[in-house]
This record gives sequence, structure tokens and C-alpha cells, in this order.
Amino acid sequence: MREFTPLTDGADFKEVLYDKKDGVATITINRPQNHNAYSTRALRELARAFEDAGWDDRVAAVVYTGAGERAFCTGGDVKEYAEVYVQRPRDYWKYMSCFRAYIESIMHCPKPVIARINGIAAGGGNESQLACDLAVIAEHAWVGQVGTSVGSVACGGATQWLPLVVGDRRAREMLMMNPRIPARKALEWGLVNAVAPSVTRAGQFVDNPTDEQAKLALDRKDGWAIDLSRLDAKVAEYVKNLKEKFPECLRYTKIQTNQNKEAVWHATVGHAQDWLALHFTSPEPQEGMRAFAEKRKTNYAGMRAKWAEDASPEYPFGPPVGACPKCNAKGIPGQFKFCGVCGHELPRT
Repeated sequence: MREFTPLTDGADFKEVLYDKKDGVATITINRPQNHNAYSTRALRELARAFEDAGWDDRVAAVVYTGAGERAFCTGGDVKEYAEVYVQRPRDYWKYMSCFRAYIESIMHCPKPVIARINGIAAGGGNESQLACDLAVIAEHAWVGQVGTSVGSVACGGATQWLPLVVGDRRAREMLMMNPRIPARKALEWGLVNAVAPSVTRAGQFVDNPTDEQAKLALDRKDGWAIDLSRLDAKVAEYVKNLKEKFPECLRYTKIQTNQNKEAVWHATVGHAQDWLALHFTSPEPQEGMRAFAEKRKTNYAGMRAKWAEDASPEYPFGPPVGACPKCNAKGIPGQFKFCGVCGHELPRT
């Protein structure tokens, strides 16, 4: 038996759809209920799928996409973060190992990878499409980063690669201000290779749809709808072109073209993994995740006020400097009025 026997076509993953047909491997994040945010399991399945696609000699190109019409990928699953990694932040470093393996499985896949951006590509979703070789976006979709808005830093590819792709100033705008970059602007900035019309009314494609028209189409109201047929046609056009190239020449062209991406990635990603894991224990991501889960505005002003007032913003309830005179418990948060162990009233400081 060969060590590199390909996976069976239509391999049975749980959170990823994987199909191989006519020389094309199609990998789909299948979590539409979470806007195709990836879970830890999804990351591991995706990495395995890209590995298999790269090793399968029948495959000429890989198409990477998300299920449905609303999202390509929206990054990490905030619900999983809140339920799992808030409880065990030490495991977030392990999670980042899974994320690194996933991103590198795209970068190191010896076949050209086409991002079929069928909807929102935000946060780690934009980093995912940046890891791909080519990208085609549906006109109703948008791309962007969200790190500084949610208590994180987009150093899983965006801080490294956006300056290479869009230039320094535009990269800083995306990373610091987190604007939504609509499809046409994404093409203008070089974030994608092509835009495909996707918004229709009464069965007819609408050029340059407004945000409101795109929303009506996604909600299928008043005759508006989303049609991804032209997106698929453009992707098929790219695939056809790539099939008419020599596979080893394509592989080495990718390796050479990845030189700058590889250099900045490997120079920074180890540090990024450790910093993100440590930062995950701090109040910024906690507030960002709670605001998201509670569907409320994030309290940026409150966080900044703690910094300005020197109120130990690193701790939710003050630094752990208190001690209980009754049970001798130590490390009690400074704002606590009662001991969390025995309930005794604490002396005022």
C-alpha cells in the first residue's frame, strides 16, 4: 500500500465538505449556522483536506469556499472561544498551533488554491483568502479585519501580508480601523483577482448594487436574490487555465512567489502565537467576546478610562493584592469588599 494514497472522494469530515471531481478538489467550510467561522475541529479537518489535495496526483487545482451565500469565512468561532478557551486559556496556544497548521496547509499546498469568496471574508476569513494563490469574489461580499474591534490582533496573516498586497497605508487602515472593503474596492486594492456579479432582481443581474440592495438579495425580498452562477463560471475559467499548465512548474512557481510571504510569516508567527495566547487572559478579548455574545456595544471608553485612571486595566476587578485576615486567603482582587473564600468583610485600603 502506498503511503500517500489519496483520501476517498467525498471524505467524511464533520465540519468540512470535501469533493474531488475532474481534477479539482473543492474544500468547503460547512458551518453556515456560524457564518462559516472555523472551530478547532474545522481547522484540523481543513488542514487534512489541503494536505490530501496537494498529494493527490489527480488534482490540478483546489477551490476553497464557504457554505451558503452569506459568508466565505468569518474567522474563529467566538462562541467556542467563550465556552472553551476562556475556561482554559492555556489551551489557546494549542489552538493557535492548529490555526498555523491550517494556514500553512494552504500556503504549502503544491497545487494552486483559488479562494471562491461567496460572502463575508472577515478576520481570519480574510487571512485565509490571503493565504490562497488567487481569489474571485461575489459582488455582494466584502472583506476586512476586525481584530482591534474585538480585542485581538490580526497577526495570523493580515499584519504580515496586507502590506505586501495593498501597501503600507491601506494595510494600516484595514488593520487599525477595521473598515469593510466592498468587492469592487477589494479588486481595486489588489485583494482579489476578479469580481463576479451576484445580486439579481427578477432574475436579472444588477451592476454595482448598493449595500441595501445586497441586503435585500440576501434576505430574498421583493424579487431580489443572490445568484452565484457567474462566480462559479469565473472560478471554472481560472481552473481551466491552470489545468493547461505543467504541474511541477506550477508548484515551483508557487514556492518562489511565496518567498516574501514565507519570510514575514515565519519571522513573526511564533511570537504572534505566544502573544495571542497570553493576551487571551486579559480583559480586552473578554470584553470583546462578551459584547459579541450579549449583542451589545463594546465598552471601549470604559476600558480606556481604566488606563487613564491607572486602575489596573489588566485585571477585571483590580490587581490580586488583597488578603483576608480571617482565613488568610491571598491574591484577592483589589476591588473585592468580601473574601471570595470565606465571605469575611475585607479591610478597606
